[in-house]
Amino acid sequence: MTTLTNDPRAFADEALAGFAAAHADEVRAVHGGVVRASATPPGQVAVVIGGGTGHYPAFAGWVGPGFAHGAACGQVFASPSASRICSVARAAGNGGGVILGFGNYAGDTLHFGRAAEQLRAEGVDARTLAVTDDIASGPADDTAPRRGIAGDFPVLKILGAAAEAGLGIDAAVRAGRRANAATRSLGLASGGCTLPGADRPLFTVPAGRTSIGLGIHGEPGIAELPLPAADRAADLLVDSVLAERAAASAGVGGSDRVALLLNGLGGTTYEEMYVVHRRVAERLAAEGLTIVAPVIGEQITSLGMAGLSLTLTFLDAELEALWTAPAATPAFRRGALAPRPPRTDDLTTTHRVPPVVPGGPGSRALGARLAEALLTVRDTVVVHEARLGDLDAVAGDGDHGIGMRCGAEAAAAAAREAAALGAGAGTVLAHAGAAWSERAGGTSGALWGAALTSFGAVLGDHDGVTAERDGRTAGRDGVTTGRDGADGARLTRAVRAAVDTVLRIGGARPGDKTLVDAAVPFADRLEAALPTAGFAAAWAQAARAAGEAAEATAAIAARLGRARTHGVRGLGSPDPGAVSFALIVAALTPGSADAVSSLGPNSPGANSPEEKH
Repeated sequence: MTTLTNDPRAFADEALAGFAAAHADEVRAVHGGVVRASATPPGQVAVVIGGGTGHYPAFAGWVGPGFAHGAACGQVFASPSASRICSVARAAGNGGGVILGFGNYAGDTLHFGRAAEQLRAEGVDARTLAVTDDIASGPADDTAPRRGIAGDFPVLKILGAAAEAGLGIDAAVRAGRRANAATRSLGLASGGCTLPGADRPLFTVPAGRTSIGLGIHGEPGIAELPLPAADRAADLLVDSVLAERAAASAGVGGSDRVALLLNGLGGTTYEEMYVVHRRVAERLAAEGLTIVAPVIGEQITSLGMAGLSLTLTFLDAELEALWTAPAATPAFRRGALAPRPPRTDDLTTTHRVPPVVPGGPGSRALGARLAEALLTVRDTVVVHEARLGDLDAVAGDGDHGIGMRCGAEAAAAAAREAAALGAGAGTVLAHAGAAWSERAGGTSGALWGAALTSFGAVLGDHDGVTAERDGRTAGRDGVTTGRDGADGARLTRAVRAAVDTVLRIGGARPGDKTLVDAAVPFADRLEAALPTAGFAAAWAQAARAAGEAAEATAAIAARLGRARTHGVRGLGSPDPGAVSFALIVAALTPGSADAVSSLGPNSPGANSPEEKH
């Protein structure tokens, strides 16, 4: 259990600061993560890796010569934001292009993909490599949707060694992708992990049993079996991974040489791992496989989870040379590398914030109203944080509540700051969206950040939607409206733009059990009701539709996101993203207390903070 914390919301930042202070001779802190303290040779490909906090030594512990050039670090179990990734990549690169490596999770795919787009727009040759090694998270004949778990370590080590060897970006990417195609992993656990500040683990395993196929973000396994003895656990892992031997070794000529990682998940002793490895080594030898440079220990953890995983990467001559190549990082060392000169450049300018654009008088007034509305969003999320986390823990990683809180708090603060500087509505929401994405990370951070930015882009920074109080406007208890139907129509277009953005970048559709199951009905009802009901009444109708749709997701099995692997487990429980959306739009309705209570006793808004525990 994670017990040594201050403010749980500050856990990730404080852990990163402590890590950087402890290894100041090897890494330097930058906005969003760390980079090597040593200089990168001009023209060398830069490998920037990353993911959520809670997996140490992944990912910051792998930064150093022979491995990664930088690591972008997100909140606990949440991907780093695109802005953080870009910041680290700008600091890590030195003219040879950047390869972004990460585990294949929805939030990481979104943020690293958007970061690559931004870097390319800046003239940087940026590529992405998603690790897909977890055999429990997808079928053998379709590995693309699989998660990246402990296989991150050998794949990203080989990728980093390829860059260190001087390969160009195309060749380095090919080596990394070949390593990924040749890598398979499976994990088991006898107990779940606990998020900082939480009073119970994300999942529990009954005494005397073990969970098979768990994720590294606290996702429960896909099956439970009686707790095996060490040799039986080793047999289970070996048999499962080798069931895909032919497919994994096909791209390396059917090789019988393998890199091996027996990885501790945070709560398993090294002695236990060595007992298991003894049997694993025997079994692999009996299968005619030669283990090359095995690694036994904690390389990608899940806070304090009691468990371990086995990863095998089949090697040809090129991949073996890269796997065994020297590396010098705070958490992993192999061989010897010549000393590198320290970098002496200024790393304080890698983060870029959109400038504040002064708005017209009406737009400034609307921007101030929107900043007030974001305080309502923040307060709503804070009240319901625990329940949102509980819903997310049913089939996911349990971080939705804390992620939404971090994002909403950051967005509200950024909006108020921009409004105080005279920003128009568009800039207020652009700053709020960037802050939400930056602070929350994860899938919801990317989606809410992009949605706010798209909403603001429709409103712009010039007058067009007024904000004077005339009996149809609302302050912190409702959505700002203007003096005439044109204002309501423009706000409705902004809502549609925001929802369309979520659909485009998230890839989900109604029925996938995601945020869009509530967002699409909300936008549809708002548009349908606006011509006859007026904006305030139409919003109220739309908020009720969103609440009903969110509640209805309890009958849907998840088809996207981290909950996808455990979709059936979530039956009977509504989707946390849909619920949080419904709560927010209900709270923004004029007379929001009535709107929330009208959702009914079993609705997303029905529980008080006290009832959630």
